[in-house]
Amino acid sequence: MKEIFDFLDQSADTAVELESELTKRPALSPDSGGEGEIDKCLFLESWLRSRGIVNLERHDAPDPRAKEGIRPNLIATIPGKDDDTSRLWIISHLDVVPPGEMRLWDSDPWKLVVKDGRLIGRGVEDNQQGLCSSVLAALALNHAGITPPRTVKLLFAADEETGSTYGIIWLLANRTLFHKGDIVLIPDSGDPQGDTIEIAEKKQLWLKLTTIGRQCHASVPDLGNNAFLAASDLVVKLHNGLSNAFADRDPLFDLDYSTFQPTKKEANVPNINTIPGEDVFHMDCRILPHYSIEAVLAETKRLAEEIEKQYKVTVDVGVVQYHYSVPTPKDAPVVRFLIRAITEVYGISPRCIGIGGGTIAAPLRNAGIDCAVWAKLGDSAHQPNEYAFIDNIIGDAKVMASLMVDKDQLNN
Repeated sequence: MKEIFDFLDQSADTAVELESELTKRPALSPDSGGEGEIDKCLFLESWLRSRGIVNLERHDAPDPRAKEGIRPNLIATIPGKDDDTSRLWIISHLDVVPPGEMRLWDSDPWKLVVKDGRLIGRGVEDNQQGLCSSVLAALALNHAGITPPRTVKLLFAADEETGSTYGIIWLLANRTLFHKGDIVLIPDSGDPQGDTIEIAEKKQLWLKLTTIGRQCHASVPDLGNNAFLAASDLVVKLHNGLSNAFADRDPLFDLDYSTFQPTKKEANVPNINTIPGEDVFHMDCRILPHYSIEAVLAETKRLAEEIEKQYKVTVDVGVVQYHYSVPTPKDAPVVRFLIRAITEVYGISPRCIGIGGGTIAAPLRNAGIDCAVWAKLGDSAHQPNEYAFIDNIIGDAKVMASLMVDKDQLNN
């Protein structure tokens, strides 16, 4: 490993170069007002070829809203010595989120800034840090002339930030890429110490609650049924009622309980002196895995019926989306190998956790593929002045390289 680690220790300039070029190519989903990932993908494809990573293939999901009508998913393969029955995958994503309020940025979010060991710009951490680390690890193997014991595949996926419909979900539905015995690392969640490995995710349920009452003049409220008032009561009733009904705790999760949060509120009437006849709000529910989404929906509808009777309104409970996944076992090979690599590189003893957020591990786990989600991150994703530490890019590349050359994987 010394030759590999020495190469990576000298790769800071390469990391800066790659991050800079990726950052200047905004890969925004059409759902976020962008053109998709094609420009970023084409650059990355060319850049990899120029550095000797030539075994590349594209799997383009059709999306007429995007530039060239596609959402590209790029795979780079480093052939191994085994018979290719199982592979090591490292999956990062090409797309980023919009910069948000520009006044909160100290610099152009699409122009990389290097300052005090940090790289600053939109996407530099989420998910370009993981992408760059995986590429540097592959370059280190090439430089050392090492053929890994098992085939390594780097997947640069589309559409993670807006649901993965054109990314991992499309690939699972339209391509046969993954084997049951594959080892999968997703460097898209982590902490500043790098000592937590995500193996489970809460179930995610997004609700749209529409309350229908009767509009009238605000001076004669008895002539109407105030949908806003009823909805306001429903917000509190759902938050408290669902929290009480699903109150178990699970120490695997850092936030060890289910959460039921009102979030988006849509506009109702445009003027102050009208009682609204319709009101709409949304809820984000993150549910511990042992509870069923059906049970949460049933309790939501029961509480909504109480509001209907009290305020003489009707409430429609709409499901915007829901996601769930089975957990990866704590003793799965990917977890054991990753713990060994992290300990070797960072000298720490990582622990397994669950998270409330969603990653592309969920559809893979549901397809029977064990995944571990890990990175050493500064926790600046989606924020103004997003940053990534150069040291983290290099350190995580060492962990990935250690995984790539771990011969013991073939005996498990």
